[in-house]
Amino acid sequence: MQTRKLGKTGVDISAIGLGCMSMSPVYGPTNDATSVATIHRALELGINFLDTADVYGLGGNEELVGRAIKGRRNQVVLATKFGFVASGEGTGFGLNGTPPHVQRAAEASLRRLGVETIDLYYQHRVDPRTPIEETVGAMAQLVDQGKVRFLGLSEAAPDTIRRAQAVHPIAALQTEYSLWTRDPEDELLGITEELGITFVAYSPLGRGILTGALKSVDDLAVDDWRRTNPRFQGENFRKNLELVKELEAMAEEKGTSPAQLALAWLLTRGKHVVPIPGSRRVERLEENAAAVDIKLTDNELHRLELIAPVGAAVGQRYPKPMMEALNG
Repeated sequence: MQTRKLGKTGVDISAIGLGCMSMSPVYGPTNDATSVATIHRALELGINFLDTADVYGLGGNEELVGRAIKGRRNQVVLATKFGFVASGEGTGFGLNGTPPHVQRAAEASLRRLGVETIDLYYQHRVDPRTPIEETVGAMAQLVDQGKVRFLGLSEAAPDTIRRAQAVHPIAALQTEYSLWTRDPEDELLGITEELGITFVAYSPLGRGILTGALKSVDDLAVDDWRRTNPRFQGENFRKNLELVKELEAMAEEKGTSPAQLALAWLLTRGKHVVPIPGSRRVERLEENAAAVDIKLTDNELHRLELIAPVGAAVGQRYPKPMMEALNG
C-alpha cells in the first residue's frame, strides 16, 4: 500500500483509508464479526488509516473499531469525530462545538475506543453558534492533555479553515468528494494544498453508486439511509445511473472495476488527497485497495471528465436539513 503524509505532521497514512460508518446499520443490516474481519484484513494490506465518529451507531461504531484494533494499536492511525448531539426534541441531531462538549465528547470516544490517545480528532460539522476559534481552542487543549495528537475539520468553509488554522495547525479536512461530488474543486482542494492540510475524501464511491452494484432503489434495504437521499430518489436516481453505465463501460475496457476507476481518479487529484471508501466485506476492501496500483493515462482522465463533469450528478447530496450543516 502506498502512503501519503497526514498534513504537516510527518505521519504516514495509507493512500486509501477505510471509512467504518457502514459497519453500523446506516445502509441496512450489518455483521460485527464480518466488520472486524474486514478491519483486520485492512491492516494486513497496509491500510492503517481508520475513520469513525461518535455519532455512527450512536457510539457503537467506535466500540466496534476499538474491539477490532485491540492489541493492534500501533498499526493504526485512528480518526474519529464529534459535534452531532441529540436535538432534545426527538427530531434528530443538532450541533455542539462548545468547549465543555469538546472535552466530554473526546473522553467518551476514548472510553468507547479503548485507547489512550486519538490520532486525528475532527469537528464533524461546524457549530454556527460557537466561534470556530473557541471550538479549536478546546480541541487544542486536548492535544496539550495528550488525549489527541492532531486536529481536523469536516465540511468546513475556506474562511473557517483559515480561522481554525490560526488557532492551531489543522492536519486534515474531511469533505465529500468523488466523480459525482466535485464541489471541493471550487476552493477546498486549493486551500488545503496551500496550507499543507490533507484532504480526506469521504464517500469517494458516491455512497456505493459508483461501484455499479446498484441498479434500482430495490437494491437498497428498507432501512437504508440512502432511500432518503435526493440523489437516490425517482428521476434523479435514474439519471445518475446513466453516468454509472458509462463508467462501467470504461472499466470493462480497462480491465478494472468502476470503483477502482473512481478511486484511481481521486488519487490523481493531488498528493494531499486521501479517499476513505467504506466497506463491510473483505472482498470489497481488497478491490478498493488495489486501486492504488491503477495508472490512468491523460486520455483516460479526459474521458472520465466527459463521463462525470462538474455538476453531473442530479440532486442534492443530502436532504435539506443536513445540507444546511455543510460548508460551515
